[in-house]
Amino acid sequence: MQVPLLDLKPQYQSMKDEIMSEISSLCDSQMFILGQKVSQFESELAAYCGSAYACGVTSGSDALIIALMVEGIGHGDEVITSPFTFFATAGAICRVGATPVFADIDPHTFNIDPAQIEKKINSKTKAIIPVHLFGQTADMDPIMALAQKHNLVVIEDACQAIGSEYKNKRAGSIGDYGCFSFFPSKNLGCFGDGGATTTNSEKRDGLLKIFRNHGMDPKYYHKYIGGNFRIDALQAAILSIKLKALDSWHQARQRNAAEYNELFAASGLCGDKVVLPAVADYCTAHIYNQYSILVKDGRRDELRQKLTEAGVGCDIYYPVPLHMQECFKSLGYGKGDMPISEAVAGEIIALPIFPESTSEQRRYVVDSISKALA
Repeated sequence: MQVPLLDLKPQYQSMKDEIMSEISSLCDSQMFILGQKVSQFESELAAYCGSAYACGVTSGSDALIIALMVEGIGHGDEVITSPFTFFATAGAICRVGATPVFADIDPHTFNIDPAQIEKKINSKTKAIIPVHLFGQTADMDPIMALAQKHNLVVIEDACQAIGSEYKNKRAGSIGDYGCFSFFPSKNLGCFGDGGATTTNSEKRDGLLKIFRNHGMDPKYYHKYIGGNFRIDALQAAILSIKLKALDSWHQARQRNAAEYNELFAASGLCGDKVVLPAVADYCTAHIYNQYSILVKDGRRDELRQKLTEAGVGCDIYYPVPLHMQECFKSLGYGKGDMPISEAVAGEIIALPIFPESTSEQRRYVVDSISKALA
């Protein structure tokens, strides 16, 4: 049996006619930059996320960058974030000239540990970027309390977490900004790169929409130095169609995760050989962008090889924590500085969780893991 880590073709086939009709209509209009399709999607996204406003941008990476730019964060400033996430989180901080400061993660959720954040705050600190990893939010109440205490901006990196909930509040509606990616492999993915930044502030939303268009307002008059961060109308139109199905896809991922949990519990693997994804008490909706297990006793890489040989798609998110990346060597971190992130990076592996995967495929995945770790 072949079990891909992700297969987007069934999703596309289920809405192909509607999407192609929308693309054809947009091509007939020749209105590709901003306009009604972008405004419509922004309104729909804000309503979905429970935020007052949304600004469509070119990618999740640019969603982070533009939030930092609007806040005037740059050279001489520090921004605290997680070392266990995709590179774009820290890369965005560096792109605006600021310095990323890493705080280690919670060993169960893999999200930044609020208890580690306060130790990193100093007079140069301007913002915190908590990452909602794999579809589960970070513990936001203590993070927001720290931000209020120290007058810091909170930028939620929700690029893997659209629709996830923290105490019934959706990701991207809690901090000063929420940043989303619509990379094709995300739970809500477009047909290329795309992203959005949400906020509850009318002033911040106005600035976001100026900054994404070269800082121009009105036309050819520039009070700010922005960039070309405009989402394509084509991507916005596709995302409006797919957004209607997003909750049903989340529910399928949640069912798939529950079935994995049952299969692993019955396998006898739990505890000694593998650790299943934890769901925090505060998490009222985990949307399982990834289903990542920990493999004990140094056998993760061996398991990955055997799963590949068995036709099971899998991947490692992430094999090298950010503080250990070569490009951040100048920051002065070394091995042992983020012990939990380093330990998790050596044990984690993601399994297929996409909505259209079948029970037969999940049984095969767990059976293959049982055989590999026997």
